[in-house]
Amino acid sequence: MKIYTKKINLGYKKLFKKLFQKTLFVTGNYAENLALGIKFVKENEIQALNKEHRNIDKVTDVLSFPMLDIDYKATKICDFEGERNPNGELYVGDIVICLDVAKVQAQNYKHSLKRELAFLAVHGMLHCLGYDHIESKDEIVMMNLAENILLNFNIKRGD
Repeated sequence: MKIYTKKINLGYKKLFKKLFQKTLFVTGNYAENLALGIKFVKENEIQALNKEHRNIDKVTDVLSFPMLDIDYKATKICDFEGERNPNGELYVGDIVICLDVAKVQAQNYKHSLKRELAFLAVHGMLHCLGYDHIESKDEIVMMNLAENILLNFNIKRGD
């Protein structure tokens, strides 16, 4: 998987790549030559994106912009093979994380910034793979998946 990043240091980029690959395997979506964009932004940037794309004029922690119309219950990445670019790359989507909000949430939840950013990255990736948390049963599925993926890397709540 290729990850296009902005304003993210190499250590986090490597961690996110491992987390995203595990997420793809766990959800049955692994394929060769996938790509994803991820970047950290300031509060004013994520608020503007939230207003523009969701019509919600407030700061949030993470936004996802899926490029494929995946419904985790019915479709997988393999169903979109025809959408690869001329280089053979299949672009999954973009994830935007507000670093300032992540720092506050890490303090509030009494765990490390690494844990919070890892959770938000996996959460964003799951959205790109068609998961959502509109209904409580789907939220339980999504949250359990995210926690299990993080536990594979020994990234726990409270760490």
